[in-house]
Amino acid sequence: MGFNEKTHAFIAARYYERLKEAFGERGKAAFIHAVQYYAGQRGRRMAQRAIRDGKPLDHRTFLQYGELVTTDEVTPADGELISLSPDYEIHITNCPWHEQFEEMGCLEAGSVYCRYLDEALCRGFNPDIVFEAPVSLNNGGYCLHRVRDTYYDEYPSDPPKNEYKRDFSFHCGNLYWALNKVTAAIFGSCGEEVNALVMKDFSGAYGEKPAAELAGWERTDFNIC
Repeated sequence: MGFNEKTHAFIAARYYERLKEAFGERGKAAFIHAVQYYAGQRGRRMAQRAIRDGKPLDHRTFLQYGELVTTDEVTPADGELISLSPDYEIHITNCPWHEQFEEMGCLEAGSVYCRYLDEALCRGFNPDIVFEAPVSLNNGGYCLHRVRDTYYDEYPSDPPKNEYKRDFSFHCGNLYWALNKVTAAIFGSCGEEVNALVMKDFSGAYGEKPAAELAGWERTDFNIC
């Protein structure tokens, strides 16, 4: 198995567990901050490409410029469109990230990760877009994603910008190194010990070669497109 959605969730879950184990509530706060930092990087890259292409930084463009690409190795996320106006709202009823959190017994990690990730992603793209994710499959019957005041007459049908999609080696590298750098910045040498433990966890679960590939993203500037 290569890098995919569930590999991505594994990194988030292990960081949450390791940080809480080492630092308690401070570890949880650090995890939230690091996830917001990571998601903000993704959102800002999307915005940079949209601005370059002369697109407005609105929710329609946000839907077009997402970087994630569904892999063939997992069952893709699926759900139901609930509303287009006044708010855009979808309920996600199947999600590979949730499946991974559940398989690992880390639903608390999933609840925290999903509560903050997409909100920060949207804020990184344009802080004027009001995105809410108050509940997820990790702590409820579905993931609720709501964008306020869209007033769509019909579903935005502009095709996604597939040329801007990135594979999950990139996204796992982005997630690991965002969490790594924030953890080290906050907790110093003790944070570096957590970083090493998460990499050891990853290598134990997926092997030395994928771990080396993950480590190889260290010098990438994820803040720019």
